[in-house]
Amino acid sequence: MDPFRNPFAPGAGSRPPELAGRNAILEAARISCGRAIKGRNARSIMLLGLRGTGKTVLLNEIGKIAQEEGLLVSKVEAPEGESLARLLYPEMRKVMRSLSNVEAAKQIATRGLKGLRGFASIFRIEIAGVEIGIEPEPGLGDSGDLQYDLPDLFEVIGQAASVAGKGWILLIDEVQYLSEADLSALIVSIHKMSQEGLPVLLVGAGLPQVARLAGEAKSYAERLFLYPGVGALDPASAAQAVEKPIEDEGALIAPAALSAIVERTQGYPFFLQEWASVAWNNAQGPEITFDDVDYAYAETLASLDEGFFRVRIDRLTKAEIQFVKTMSNLGDGPYAMADIARAMDRSLSSLGPTRASIIAKGMIYSTDHGYLDFTVPLFAEFLRRQD
Repeated sequence: MDPFRNPFAPGAGSRPPELAGRNAILEAARISCGRAIKGRNARSIMLLGLRGTGKTVLLNEIGKIAQEEGLLVSKVEAPEGESLARLLYPEMRKVMRSLSNVEAAKQIATRGLKGLRGFASIFRIEIAGVEIGIEPEPGLGDSGDLQYDLPDLFEVIGQAASVAGKGWILLIDEVQYLSEADLSALIVSIHKMSQEGLPVLLVGAGLPQVARLAGEAKSYAERLFLYPGVGALDPASAAQAVEKPIEDEGALIAPAALSAIVERTQGYPFFLQEWASVAWNNAQGPEITFDDVDYAYAETLASLDEGFFRVRIDRLTKAEIQFVKTMSNLGDGPYAMADIARAMDRSLSSLGPTRASIIAKGMIYSTDHGYLDFTVPLFAEFLRRQD
């Protein structure tokens, strides 16, 4: 069928044509945004899920909802090794400059901009451009301890937003890459906003271990955030995500073909998009048949193996590859560390550094004490195909 009319959008963070099965999460975000803008207590959110489940797409959708509700929106991705201070400085500056244009908030926002000057200096952040007439505000954001400075700056933003009749939502992707100290400072900041009833929200997205990391950073984090899981779609939602975009283009998909895609992808959104896209391009139309889908399976696997899966295993050392291949050869997870050590004929303690390194690279996570699993759906199958 016509590839120019292909409705599917496989890609990192690409919005699917039909955002099925996520209404509860989006509604919770809408309620939080609506409550925040009205000065009522609102819960921040941490989206938890494996790779390819659509967390980034949801962050973007929540950003749109927040704008509709009257909040200023900042979105950042937390790369490995980047400090939170450097990550947030330009976003806080943009928000404060925007609020300084509102007469009612001008005085508070200008004070915040002065505080940011000291913040940038103490954390050695290079300032682009010239801030004419803005001198540091002594005592605001300049202690050098992010757990004190960040909450103070968030407070100024919250106060300025409140008197301006607005709010601020901070969207952070890949939260698991924040250091423990940075994550702790962020949690303290949001906790302060919640206590003071200021219209500042955080929506983060990360791998499943983020809930544990947040709890380890600050014990009250488990009560501060909502932690909705972003997982595989249920069969009905997965079918809707494939069938509706096809029908919207005036085409059809045979029931057997639809069932094959839903079952073999196990409802994981990225794989649904990839396989449906390849099937569309290969089909003669106007109906995508079971044979079209079956024929497209090998091409889909090859595309995933060389792209989605390959870029992840290429980040691992030889020792780390041996570790994850041993995991995959044990079947499907979760995997007991004791079983992995036994299969590798190694002691548990000797494997500790390798395990920690692979977790830090975002490839595996701890599902429970002594158990691991892959952060990438169907990754074990990929590794077994390489043997």
